[in-house]
Amino acid sequence: MTVQAVVYDERGTTEYDDVATAREAEGTTWIRVADATAAERETISETFGIHPLAIEDVFGEVRAKTEEFPAYTFVLIKSAELSRGETSFEEEVVEEPIGVFVGEDWIVSLAPGDDEPIGRVWDAVARGDERILQRGPDFTAYRIIDAVVDEYFTLLDRVGDQIEQVEEAVLVSTEIETLEAINAVRRDLLSFRKLAWPMREALAVLSRGDPDQVAQETEKYYRDVYDHLVQVVDLVETYRDLTIGARDIYLNTVSQSTNEVMKVLTVIATIFLPLTFVVGVYGMNFEGGPYNMPELGWQFGYPAVMLGMLLVALLMAWGFRERGYI
Repeated sequence: MTVQAVVYDERGTTEYDDVATAREAEGTTWIRVADATAAERETISETFGIHPLAIEDVFGEVRAKTEEFPAYTFVLIKSAELSRGETSFEEEVVEEPIGVFVGEDWIVSLAPGDDEPIGRVWDAVARGDERILQRGPDFTAYRIIDAVVDEYFTLLDRVGDQIEQVEEAVLVSTEIETLEAINAVRRDLLSFRKLAWPMREALAVLSRGDPDQVAQETEKYYRDVYDHLVQVVDLVETYRDLTIGARDIYLNTVSQSTNEVMKVLTVIATIFLPLTFVVGVYGMNFEGGPYNMPELGWQFGYPAVMLGMLLVALLMAWGFRERGYI
């Protein structure tokens, strides 16, 4: 499927094979373009008077926006989904641009690839949804944008589930995989934030009814979508705060674990310090002369030293335990 054309009004819908014929038909003309060739895009541009640069924006790395032209309004929106990796934490946000051109009695939807959100609205028109058929192209554009924004909430629900898993993991694990999971979720939220903020700005123009192609009675629908985008942005910020908190908990847990290890090592080193002194002294092996070491010739010297070292170690261990060090 590349180019589809339908003309609809309150009486019903009629599909056309030819774009130019559909453009001249009575009613609201909707041209759905997905994965079209350069020649097909050029035909759409010439038939509806759409500026070629506006069409190029749909296929470039351009932020979501709304642009007003004398004969139509161009709305560039971005759909989003999470691509799956080997684990749930390896998912990343993938965005797809969708261009919506709204004229006085026509609408053109243009997508470089998959246009599944548009497909749901297209099917509603095919079923004869009176809410769409009885209104103009600006309402159809609203339904398309609303379908895209609804997917944002689905995506954020999945990100929220990931955050819950991360919060549970940081309490029981200090493995490096836990930190990688936190960073993966933060990257997803950052990518989604870069997508949602421009979308909100683009919808603000439509919600105010600035374009001539947006009827006054349709403005309230765009305001509703704008409110949903405000909720989306707020959720993103909330989730980012949660991931920052999870990262802080993880780092504190790692620091606490390191402190526990260092405490045990310090206790062991402290216990062995006097023992090292003792064996160092008797390691000199001085015999003869007025300053000899008499213990070297004592038959119980070795067991006495060993017993004394053991007693010192036990006394120090007991003292550390009494003070809560071990």
